[in-house]
Amino acid sequence: MSAPLHEARPAGPGRALPDTQQGMRRRNLSRVLHTVSAEGPLSRAAVASRIGLTRAAVSTLVDELIRSGLLEELGPERPGRVGRPGSALAVSGRGPAGIGAEIGVDHLAVCAVDLRGRIRSRAVRQVANRGRSPGPVIGELTELVHRVVAEAEAESLWPAGLAVAVPGLVARDARTVVRAPNLGWRDTDLGALLPGRFPLTVANEANFGALAELWLGEGTPRDFLHVSAEIGIGAAVVVDGRLLRGNRGFAGELGHVPVRPEGPECACGGRGCLEQYAGEEAVLRAAGLEPGEDRVGLLAGRAEQGDADVRRALRDAGTALGIALTGAVNLLDPESVVLGGALSGLAPWLLPSLRSELSRRTAGPVCPVSVSALGPQGPLLGAAHSVVRGVLDDPAAFAERA
Repeated sequence: MSAPLHEARPAGPGRALPDTQQGMRRRNLSRVLHTVSAEGPLSRAAVASRIGLTRAAVSTLVDELIRSGLLEELGPERPGRVGRPGSALAVSGRGPAGIGAEIGVDHLAVCAVDLRGRIRSRAVRQVANRGRSPGPVIGELTELVHRVVAEAEAESLWPAGLAVAVPGLVARDARTVVRAPNLGWRDTDLGALLPGRFPLTVANEANFGALAELWLGEGTPRDFLHVSAEIGIGAAVVVDGRLLRGNRGFAGELGHVPVRPEGPECACGGRGCLEQYAGEEAVLRAAGLEPGEDRVGLLAGRAEQGDADVRRALRDAGTALGIALTGAVNLLDPESVVLGGALSGLAPWLLPSLRSELSRRTAGPVCPVSVSALGPQGPLLGAAHSVVRGVLDDPAAFAERA
């Protein structure tokens, strides 16, 4: 199984920290920072108890993290505890931030997330990117990145890296978009187009959506299949808390699984792909509606009003999703399926037929299906948080900048 996306800097994707005294120190710095991030505010003594190191060792590590600007002291713990009160520690609200970006078929988005997981700046532009050459699209995205970085820097943050979510296949170099059918891009090296001020990671939007669900979702299991949609449909498989990326990094192309082999031609070159029955534009066509800016809002609004054509189109889309997901569930046996992206906003009308197909077709017990609370923000948040996780994974590589 390949390395998770957030192992991006500085050890490099898939490279473990060296098994030396220096490597041990770096790993322990990460353990301290992860613990405070997940459970803080905590005292030094509480951190030592949780990770099994001596208080003296933890104190030394904490002091280094404070000097690096990654931890800060909030003052004495609240009264009522036994013994001398310690100073509560929290991850810093200043210093390194994760910059996430998303290239959608009809939008561009960028955000900055601090080590506490707070969104500190965001910029969104509605723009039709289908059929545009990469250069102008990246030029507009770069403008948004510069705007968000400037706003973040005004709040004493600095970019630890940039992660970009794209609706397509990404090579293992985490820079090259091999193919994005709904954009019309092939073999596009985003590293050659985007500014090189900080480390860059590019990944499929469904993968980042799944990571966001893993890190930010409520009660999300460590084994699940995440399905998201815009015009296309993507999926990501998470096994034991790690992405299953496949041999070339292309795993999860659920939208191009044929559900009716003799069906309409797809942008990928195949016929009868799931995307042709359950993608946003496909559902609008089936309902007799013209695509607009807010496709999901239009479909949901009409469905709520009882529009029979829209409800039938959504029911048929759920059936197609159920057929495609049955194959994935039978093959992978995930603990659950999570609907994210645009699908989350249409879940009330998709789920009945989807669950019916899964129940009828799966070989084992019925796999539960839930709806992500992150909705269409998942890929953007996952991208930004992947950079933040990189800081938490190897804090020794990041020092506070003047």
